Amino acid sequence: MNKADTVASYKGVLKFYKSMPQGVREYFTHFEKLIESFPQDVLISHMFALVELAQNQTLYCGIVKLHRADAQLTRKAINAQHLTRESFRKFYSNIFGKEIPKDVIDLLKEAESIRDQVVHGKQVLEKDKRKAIVDILDYSKEFNGVVSQTGGFEPFGSLQGFKGAGQSLDSSTTRWILKGMGFSV
Repeated sequence: MNKADTVASYKGVLKFYKSMPQGVREYFTHFEKLIESFPQDVLISHMFALVELAQNQTLYCGIVKLHRADAQLTRKAINAQHLTRESFRKFYSNIFGKEIPKDVIDLLKEAESIRDQVVHGKQVLEKDKRKAIVDILDYSKEFNGVVSQTGGFEPFGSLQGFKGAGQSLDSSTTRWILKGMGFSV
């Protein structure tokens, strides 16, 4: 589907959403109701809240699964950490041993700019809002692919059973792992 056609109307955006993998559609479970019933600003704000949740979950799941860290202490560290867009990428690299590919990061950059304008009360063209929504969906799909390859789970989807049956390390060792990755614990 041509992106210009996709963002020409909310129906094009809705069609693009319906073309997403099932996990992404289920993650953005209120998408259809929001796009049909509310201004696009509401959908953008909601979607970015879910993007940030998925990013936090990515760090949490990566630490718990790949580094066998204690889940409770890891959750506490993630919740206490102030994450910026840049620090998220740094933590991701520390945890997964790889950087998020630039083309995936770039999918979200323009949408982040639109989001910032929306939440700060700036005038934004409706077509730019629609493009931002499509870019968020694109990012979600592509980011899932990246994390699936490096971590074995998809943050924009169900995380049920992400860890497997592996034994976790004790909280003392987990504390050192988290400090080594840059978390304040």
